[in-house]
Amino acid sequence: MITRKYGDAGQAFPIYITVVAGLLFLAFAYLAVGQAAATRNGAQTAADAAALAAAQDRRDQLAGKWLENVLKPGLWKDIFRGEVEGLDPSCWRAQQLANENDAHVVGDCIPHWYPELGYTVEVETNDPVGDSIVPGTEATYAKATAKAVITPRCTFQLPDEDNGDNGDLPQLNCRDNKNWDLDPEHLSDLPGAEDLFDVHLADTD
Repeated sequence: MITRKYGDAGQAFPIYITVVAGLLFLAFAYLAVGQAAATRNGAQTAADAAALAAAQDRRDQLAGKWLENVLKPGLWKDIFRGEVEGLDPSCWRAQQLANENDAHVVGDCIPHWYPELGYTVEVETNDPVGDSIVPGTEATYAKATAKAVITPRCTFQLPDEDNGDNGDLPQLNCRDNKNWDLDPEHLSDLPGAEDLFDVHLADTD
């Protein structure tokens, strides 16, 4: 009986080793999956930040153009549609924010005007997934794409569409019940860029 007891123990030891090896393999596999997921999440965060940065820079420039032309309401519609000449490129902000998130812009930082004004940006992580049990991950980089759009927050009616032009500027009717009665003689209280335009992420096509 004693001999059989030790014999059973000897037979169980290889099974124990196999089970432990299997558990270790699963642990490393889960670690590899976690590494890949973390890298993908980092890429998406960088892409979101890059697209938003480019769109916000364009929003700020459009708001600046509106302020320059506040006494020319005939130009407002084009400004709110983003159809303005003389604006500086905004994609440098996308690259800047991608760099701050350990990534870089790949391909084009694409501005678009229809159906929505905004930017689509693709980024790639600077660092690979890293060594793991999955072959090739040490040279695999994550990519992600994000789209940010710029939408007007205000509406207005030009004087000539409202029973004639009486010389006053149109009232700006903005979201969150923010309205501006603009007096050409007293233009001290004017909306800011965040009042005129909204910037948010949108689904990529």
